[in-house]
Amino acid sequence: APKAVFPAVIGRPKNAGIMVGAGQKEDYVGDAAMARRGVLTIKYPLEHGIVTSWDDMEKIWHHAFFNELRVTPSEHPVLLTEAPMNPKANRERMTQLLFETFEIPAFYVAIQAVLSLYASGRTSGIVIDSGDGVTHTVPIYEGYSLPHAVERIDLAGRDLTEHLSTLLMSSGTKLTTSAEKEIVRDIKQQLCYVAENYEKELSSAKTNNALAKEFELPDGNVITVKEERFMCPEALFKPSMLGKEMHGMHEACFSSIMKCDIDVRKDLYGNIVMSGGTTMFPGIASRVNKEIETKAPNAIKIKVIAPPERQYSVWIGGSILASLTTFQTMWVTAEEY
Repeated sequence: APKAVFPAVIGRPKNAGIMVGAGQKEDYVGDAAMARRGVLTIKYPLEHGIVTSWDDMEKIWHHAFFNELRVTPSEHPVLLTEAPMNPKANRERMTQLLFETFEIPAFYVAIQAVLSLYASGRTSGIVIDSGDGVTHTVPIYEGYSLPHAVERIDLAGRDLTEHLSTLLMSSGTKLTTSAEKEIVRDIKQQLCYVAENYEKELSSAKTNNALAKEFELPDGNVITVKEERFMCPEALFKPSMLGKEMHGMHEACFSSIMKCDIDVRKDLYGNIVMSGGTTMFPGIASRVNKEIETKAPNAIKIKVIAPPERQYSVWIGGSILASLTTFQTMWVTAEEY
């Protein structure tokens, strides 16, 4: 399991400090920022899998090396992961920062979905990976990813948090500041689920009181969350709910499979692997299964695999990859750079 897990966020004080010598910092990173979020403005240096603030990203890596892992970066090679179809400039700047600022000895960038497949112990399959910023579907056959068939959707966890915030607002709960968004994220992670049949769930929600769940806000107020629980993640299947013209998660998966060679498809249908934090909603695997079944040929066997540790499967795959003897030749060393 990972040694350190923390959110890639930076928090800066909203107001000037008045307690002299109380040791207020300019900025807080990760969990420290989350713990003090009430007095901070929370910023994310990553948007849809792309770094938008390199200064903040440097602080996050600094925090990871020196505060969380307590290692000297110049003694350890670094394996970074990114979403497919990320701009090349992003990767180049990443490489530059790690070699020049942190003076790391060697470096490698891997695609997230490929690592998830390694972690599930397969060499063929299609991975649906959904994190905070990007959802992507990547078909892999006999260990080779098929780049022409990759689908990428810029709709993921953070968009769902925004969506839930809007839904809660329309039912009278206003949680809109950057710190309150983190509360909305907690509500999302604890109470949301994916409906097997959205329309049916929606019509029964009016009479079904068992759906209503209470959530206590930090100030002690209790709010009741009802149909918002399944309306929030539904946007993964219907991006039009967020006013986005793009494929739903299931359509992207099907579209990826259809872009592959006809002989490969059967193996892909039988190995649909979910990974990433945004695939942690209860009910998501059976829903994807149902949606793909309606699109696929009747005779074909469909299997959706949702490993319980899928929130960290990219990391697990990375640790598998980095420990392979064949991998040691793949590093880009500081000399080469």
